[in-house]
Amino acid sequence: MTDHLRRHDAALARLQGLHPKTIDLSLGRVQRLCAALGHPERRLPPVIHVAGTNGKGSTVAFIRAIAEAAGLSVHVYTSPHLVRFAERIRLNGHLISEDALARTLAEVERVNAGEPITFFEITAAAAFHAFAATPADLAIIEVGLGGRFDATNIIPAPRVAVIAPVDYDHREFLGDDLAGIAREKAGVLKPGSVGVSARQAPAAQAAIARDAAEAGVQMRWMGRDFDAQSNGDQMLWRSEGETLRLPRPGLPGDHQIDNAGLAIAAVQALGDPRLTAAAIEAGVRHAVWPARLQRLTAGPLAETIEAVGGSLWLDGGHNPHAARALAAFAAKMGRDDPRPLVVIMGLLANKDARGVIEPFGPLKCRMIFTDFEAAAAAKGADLAAVARAMGIPCEAAQTVQGAVASACVDGPARVLICGSLYLAGEVLALSPATWPT
Repeated sequence: MTDHLRRHDAALARLQGLHPKTIDLSLGRVQRLCAALGHPERRLPPVIHVAGTNGKGSTVAFIRAIAEAAGLSVHVYTSPHLVRFAERIRLNGHLISEDALARTLAEVERVNAGEPITFFEITAAAAFHAFAATPADLAIIEVGLGGRFDATNIIPAPRVAVIAPVDYDHREFLGDDLAGIAREKAGVLKPGSVGVSARQAPAAQAAIARDAAEAGVQMRWMGRDFDAQSNGDQMLWRSEGETLRLPRPGLPGDHQIDNAGLAIAAVQALGDPRLTAAAIEAGVRHAVWPARLQRLTAGPLAETIEAVGGSLWLDGGHNPHAARALAAFAAKMGRDDPRPLVVIMGLLANKDARGVIEPFGPLKCRMIFTDFEAAAAAKGADLAAVARAMGIPCEAAQTVQGAVASACVDGPARVLICGSLYLAGEVLALSPATWPT
């Protein structure tokens, strides 16, 4: 995807060129670099470390919104970015500036001295280096892939380790065994931390519980120690005799109630008196997380769709678990909105295309599969062939702009562009008015 902060494009390209020829999930390379940088990972404010398959980013967004509503200064590290690399590094509530990012990348590149290291490893080290140089009350760090051997896991024991729902993804690295995947996620549980987990499939929960016991980590489980549920136009959060009546989350979709509930449990585990019920309410209401059921009203695609009386939604969910949540949202929205649903989808070639497409079959929606600009993108025509083999009528487009034009031919529609985060980034990049801030 395009990175619009051109000043450091050359540095990012050089860092990508340091990629080792053989990838092993290991902490050795990033440990070496961080040692040479003076161990910035040991000089961070209290950390909430967030692992899991789905909902990590939304959970991070809720935690951040709650903490900032309480007046805390917060660093945030997330990945991948959608439009600009700077989205990955947030210093005290603001995206890292172009100048600061350029200086940070130059320093880590100099200290790395050309040694093999993955792009994610060296940029995670850059984030820690920037965080360590800027005081803050809290750092929220999202795992990139897995947990145990993820580059972010070089941090010492986080104050709180969060495990969002575990499901199948990145099978080429994490395998096909759900319990094994859960054990990799549980690698963020370390002695001295409090563990907080979302609802999990039984095999995943058992694996996490075993690792937590071995690490001596006390776990708090959604559904046992705390819970969140819809209650009309509110959400209820309960824990050990405490009940919070809160607004429904600002992020759309019923699945966000669980993500918000998980975030509340995480901030409660910090034990910071500043994190009041009022801050929790404000954070739940005002959290923002781009490309997660984001209603787009600006940019050329939104203008095209709204000109014929339609609406545009954007989501980067790219595995079956996320697709089921998207389909449920679309079905619920359809009960109140008679306009037909058009799903425009693009995926990377290594994703479970059948598993992502399948939840949309019962909706009887129109499906358009699109090409997009990513080296590993599946061809829209190939995805359409998968859908047709499942008995789902569909069509293919060579560009997302072409797919949107086709979606508008029959008049007003609810248009959902979904699948890859790379596709979502391509959509957001079309206008500075939709760049994440």
